[in-house]
Parts: sequence; C-alpha cells; structure tokens
Amino acid sequence: MKQLATVKRSVPFPSPSAERRGNPRLPVSFKLMYAGMTKTDVLIGDGTVVDLSKDGLGIQGNYPVRAGMELTMFLYLPDGNDPLFVLEANVAWTAGNLFGVEFKKMCLREGNRLHSFLRTQTDIVA
Repeated sequence: MKQLATVKRSVPFPSPSAERRGNPRLPVSFKLMYAGMTKTDVLIGDGTVVDLSKDGLGIQGNYPVRAGMELTMFLYLPDGNDPLFVLEANVAWTAGNLFGVEFKKMCLREGNRLHSFLRTQTDIVA
C-alpha cells in the first residue's frame, strides 16, 4: 500500500471559507487586540495574527467568538508604529480559538498602511 506524504500547514486548522477567498493570505505572526459585543456583554480579547491578506486575517485568540460577530481590532504590526486600527471586521469562521475575519471598515490611511505592510511581506516571501 502506498503512503501519502503529509503536508504541514502554517495554520493548524483549514479554513472552511478558504475556497471563497479572492486573495491569498500570507503567513505572519504578530499580536492584536479585538473587541466585540455578545448578547449580554462586551468582550475584549487578544491573540496572534497567523495569516493576513488585504481582505482579512486569521487569528489564534484567547477569547472565543462566533461566526457573524462584528469586531473592532488593533493590529500590532512589526513596523514599530502605533497599532493599525480596524473599525469593523466580521468573523467568517471559527474552529475553537482559531478564527478568520473579513475586514469591513478601515480608514484610508490604515488601509494604505496595511497594503504597504503586505507589499513588504510579499517581497520577503518572494
């Protein structure tokens, strides 16, 4: 019987929405804080960004969220500047404390900063 090779992924769980992505996510590792509302309370969590694209990111968080939840986030990009502020992002999928979000609202300046950061990461990976 022939054995298949195991492929190691940069993210420990496959994303249920990976096939719907318009842009590939780059593997990264930096901190973030996120906040949102549950039915009864405000949640504040932190974690690590595990992958990133211009449209969203994957997070390993310390506070569980649910699909469809709206979050506000501060991304601590490793560029030495103030955190990048994401006004609104929606949770697209969850797998325990690993989850993916799609960016919905970000000011132009922050969007430009994100695109610049992604370009530098693409140059490093290439």
